[in-house]
Amino acid sequence: MMKSLRLSRYWVFQFGGWGLFALINVFFTWLFQRFEPNSLQRILFFIEVGIVFSHFMREVIHRSSLLLKDLRQQILTLILLTIVFSFFITCVVSPFEQLYELRTNAEGQPVSYLSLFITNFISFIPLLLMWNAIYFMYHFIIKTHKLEVDTVKLEALVRELELNTIKAHINPHFIFNSLNGIRALIDENPERARTAITQLSSILRSSLSTEKAETVSLEQELKIVKDYLALESMRFEDRLKIAFDVDERTLNNPVPPMMLQTLVENAIKHGVSKQMKGGIIKIVSDIKQNQHELVVQNTGHLNGYQKSSGFGIASTKDRLNLLYGEKASFEIKQLDNGLVEAKVLMPLR
Repeated sequence: MMKSLRLSRYWVFQFGGWGLFALINVFFTWLFQRFEPNSLQRILFFIEVGIVFSHFMREVIHRSSLLLKDLRQQILTLILLTIVFSFFITCVVSPFEQLYELRTNAEGQPVSYLSLFITNFISFIPLLLMWNAIYFMYHFIIKTHKLEVDTVKLEALVRELELNTIKAHINPHFIFNSLNGIRALIDENPERARTAITQLSSILRSSLSTEKAETVSLEQELKIVKDYLALESMRFEDRLKIAFDVDERTLNNPVPPMMLQTLVENAIKHGVSKQMKGGIIKIVSDIKQNQHELVVQNTGHLNGYQKSSGFGIASTKDRLNLLYGEKASFEIKQLDNGLVEAKVLMPLR
């Protein structure tokens, strides 16, 4: 189907181009009042030969795979083909015009064969050079466009693979930490441990349902986070305090799945769990300067926080960069009131 479409497009341009050339010749012949009985016959024969030989030249280009070669080689071959085929056409046209006296001088006498041959040869060189230039330019633009499309597709595929790789690491990492928390409950409170396992299965169901998506709504992400914090509350009991400050306008805004949960998990592991008296986890979602601001604050200090190598921080930076590029940012800093703040800025939908 595609091959047939390209072939028909080629013939449309082929007949259209040579037809336009014929009309221009007829117009100027009439304009300068040099229209003779044999003028139309000569122009039609000229066009027929031009179509046949230019098509044959195209076959030579295809069979030699010229369009796949180096650009300099293409240009040099284009010039050579123009000269060779101009000579071939001249060898066909000149005897025909001489035989039927289709070309005459100002006195109405047939011109000499040598003069006719040189005139035709010189006339066909710029004509075929233009034909070759248009043909090569058309295929160059098509090839460049295809290369750009292929590059965009490849970049999208690489981005998808990188995102899938990150997500493939998130779930095992999350499960491992959750199971460690449950293990701590088994000896202390078996009943709570059973409840925790039930909560963990609920979290896994939620996370698996969003695993294939590049983004989910903040509302879906908060559901997983709340289940996770409920699980952690059983382990830390009164040592863990939780606060939410969520603007309802941000609930439908898309966020990378499991990103907020990973930041919360990171905050508990490197912040709250290292405090004798425990601490607070505060989650803030707001709109600031036409961007979605997502903040996780936790009791603790940045020293020993694995600022550069922590999995939660590294995965967050990578995913934001892959999804939003320079439109998103991430920073983590120490606040004066003994809190560590991880802040994500993302585009609003």
